[in-house]
Amino acid sequence: MSDTLNALVEIITTQTAALQSAYTKTGSEIPSVDSPFQPNSLEFDPAAAEARHLIVAAASQLIATVQSPIDYLQDQLSGMFDTVNMGFVVDVNIPEILKEKGPQGAHIEELAEATGVEASYLGRVLRYLATRHIFKEMAPNVFSHNRQSSLLTKAKSLKTIQEDPISRFDNAPLAAFIHIASDELLTASTAFSSFIKNPEQASAPFNVAYKTSSKMWDWFEEPGNEVRSRRFTTAMKSSAESMYPPEIFTSGIDGSSLKAGDVVVDVGGGTGAATLVLQKAFPDLRFVVQDLGQQIAVAKEFWNEQNAEAVKSGQVTLQVHDFFTPQPIKNAAVYFLRVIIHDWADQKAREILKSIRLAAGDQSKLVLFEMLAKHVTEAAASSLSAEPPYPLLPNLGVAGAGFFTMLDMALLTMYNGKERTYEEYARLGQETGWKLEEVRPGKLSALIFTPI
Repeated sequence: MSDTLNALVEIITTQTAALQSAYTKTGSEIPSVDSPFQPNSLEFDPAAAEARHLIVAAASQLIATVQSPIDYLQDQLSGMFDTVNMGFVVDVNIPEILKEKGPQGAHIEELAEATGVEASYLGRVLRYLATRHIFKEMAPNVFSHNRQSSLLTKAKSLKTIQEDPISRFDNAPLAAFIHIASDELLTASTAFSSFIKNPEQASAPFNVAYKTSSKMWDWFEEPGNEVRSRRFTTAMKSSAESMYPPEIFTSGIDGSSLKAGDVVVDVGGGTGAATLVLQKAFPDLRFVVQDLGQQIAVAKEFWNEQNAEAVKSGQVTLQVHDFFTPQPIKNAAVYFLRVIIHDWADQKAREILKSIRLAAGDQSKLVLFEMLAKHVTEAAASSLSAEPPYPLLPNLGVAGAGFFTMLDMALLTMYNGKERTYEEYARLGQETGWKLEEVRPGKLSALIFTPI
């Protein structure tokens, strides 16, 4: 065990020195957990990201190694309270109040007056979070923002939020995502075990918990769910746009190898944000964005703002289409789906891919942009240029696969969807007439299929 501990400590020491050196060379200030987040160039630097990944992987494995397993398991049980407490402070606008108060922070009595919530409850919630380095308790019952909590703030002022609460999450994807986690996701998770033991009872744990037969996105359109629908759209649209660099899509469809006039179909494309990236990169191609009627109505507004001429000239077509019905565009050069298949269980996923295969020509390609699930024994897609050093898990544990495994559980809970492994995607293709030819790794992997 001493070899393991020494190796973990060595990783932390070495990578911390590398990270400190990077900050010194760029003249950047080393972040403090006690100060609000200030982005700088090193936040997106691959070498700095690699060092951070290794530090977090080693530190989390060190804790799991040396902490009493009883204490460790008890700590893991607190996850529900992380969720509800973060969701609560976002809900009652604590981040916005503290932002306006500035570095001096605010006493819980001030926060109670501003929110209408009893001070004793607020103190307990904020103390729970501050103990976990979310917010800072500057003096007894006086709280302010720190590095983590500053990112909970919405994009609008407190006054604007209070005047128009329906739009309060607009342009604030992280706050929206956290609020969803504390609302629909947490409620749906209460049916998690029941569903897994008897998956025939409903479409997903969400349906069991909310006593509805509707898929979640259809449920959002029902009366009374307007705020939830708008919040979900913000969380999904904005986070996707910020997470996925354009080159994922331009490289994925290999547009430079296509002929002028070739047709590329964005199946379930929403507003067509990915197609806009491709249209700019490959102006000689033609594009079709397909989705349900309500989404296409939003897409028309999006393209009117972004590139009305592309639609007017016919280079981009916005088409109402349900991907469970026959695909109307025959023999397209490329059909692509961006984070669509992971929303569906295998049976439904097969229906979607089979419909496209029946329309595809011999030279057509199918490209799925998805997160590729990895076994713990496999290296996770990250900035690492080599295999992780001993004794780190090959997938870097929570540092490398924490978000993806969490998302997999969220997909199961809300839709009975799943993040699939390479083998599962290859089998899905084989069952629907497609051969998986290549996987181009990245934050989203491009899985490239050809007809069988």
